[in-house]
Amino acid sequence: MRKLMLSMVVLCALLASGQQPPKPCTAPEARQFDFWVGDWEATWPAGGGAPAGKATNHVVRLMDGCVTQENFDGRSSNGLVGMSVSSYFARGGKWKQTWVDNQGAYMDFVGEFKDGQMVLAREVTNPKGQKVGQRMVWKNIQPDSFDWSYEQSSDEGKTWNVVWPIHYTRKKS
Repeated sequence: MRKLMLSMVVLCALLASGQQPPKPCTAPEARQFDFWVGDWEATWPAGGGAPAGKATNHVVRLMDGCVTQENFDGRSSNGLVGMSVSSYFARGGKWKQTWVDNQGAYMDFVGEFKDGQMVLAREVTNPKGQKVGQRMVWKNIQPDSFDWSYEQSSDEGKTWNVVWPIHYTRKKS
């Protein structure tokens, strides 16, 4: 409560002095997902009994640059349509993402950009009562392409199995 009151006092003092309060989400860490912003063609190989496929993904920054919103459309291949919202939380130094889709999924991930990769992860309990790690990894990031993979671990993250690899290529204007 004291921190909130102090923040309000500082904000009121800044406003009274005519100075603009600092803009949120302007720290370099809050811009780590900027590589993803744009329009993308996504392709993946056949695997696990599923055929090869393709999708589009439209990613934008919203709410004064504080939120990265993804709009995934794979109707032409696997019927999956989904969206995510991601935001950087400076207090914890982590990114948080929530994913929802037309198959009833709701997933929330936490992670960070480190060593040239964005890694967001979570732990869930499967129907057999076992803990399973799940993560998404954005890697091989270039201005007009990158690779993304959805991965699982059943040994507390010692090893990871790639479940769904996707290659992204930026759409030409």
